[in-house]
Amino acid sequence: MYTYNGDDMKDEINDYINYIYIEKKLSNNTKDAYLSDLTEFDSYLNNKSIKKVTHTDITSFMDHLFDAKESDKTIARKIVSIRTFFDYLMMQKKISTNPCERISSPKLKKKLPVTLNEKEIEMLLGFSPKTALEYRNKAMIELMYACGLRVSELVGLEVNDINLTDDYVRVFGKGKKERIVPMADVTCKLMGTYLSVYRQSLMKGYLTDKVFISSYGKGITRQGFFKILKDIAKQTGIKKNFSPHTLRHSFATHLLEHGADLRSIGDMLGHENIKTTQIYTHLSNNKKRKDYDEFHPRNKKEI
Repeated sequence: MYTYNGDDMKDEINDYINYIYIEKKLSNNTKDAYLSDLTEFDSYLNNKSIKKVTHTDITSFMDHLFDAKESDKTIARKIVSIRTFFDYLMMQKKISTNPCERISSPKLKKKLPVTLNEKEIEMLLGFSPKTALEYRNKAMIELMYACGLRVSELVGLEVNDINLTDDYVRVFGKGKKERIVPMADVTCKLMGTYLSVYRQSLMKGYLTDKVFISSYGKGITRQGFFKILKDIAKQTGIKKNFSPHTLRHSFATHLLEHGADLRSIGDMLGHENIKTTQIYTHLSNNKKRKDYDEFHPRNKKEI
């Protein structure tokens, strides 16, 4: 993969990327993001030696990102990449002082995730599939919403991960951590039809264990799924601008609104920390307020 050649910034970055990918088992997407952020930082510092990087260099890089009109979220992510890199160098005793010690990431405005309401979900899944591709498309959307999957988890599923006997899907999430998520009866029925009747015809002679097959006979990509989702949303009359991740947010929000336990939802989503799941309580509270304003008889009384 990467080759370690010496002690300049590039070599140390490559060494660190090897570490997070092989030893920490972070995903390809996370690895690529860290590599991109650290390469940009190295380029900004004009290949400066890691032992000479100072607190001022990092604050100057942050100012450069602000001037370039990068979003707070992007800047925060790049600072995390730099901070964890220098933490690693400290752990390896490659440097004696950490230039990130007094660096604070920009405060992010809390933004509630976009969700589809239950009527919009019914619209999205309301079409009757007739062809193999339509069955595949409906099965993908159904499974993602019914089980709260990330798009990378959805396209990474293999046939052995789907258990139609015991009604569950086995998912490998961030850090390749495994979790088991139940499937609804309607989801199992649709998945069973797709797998037994239509999947084989999409493979076009190729051998793959992937559940969802593209029109080229290989596993479908994240970009491919996004395009399919946008097309179906347009065809079914959904005006809201949303992404595949919206289905995951909708899964969690609808479960909470119907009384599910927050910790159970977090387990199904693959959250390690309950605080990550708590954002959905804000969404649920917003709906409660809206329902109260609309339906409570006292709210319509004149004073």
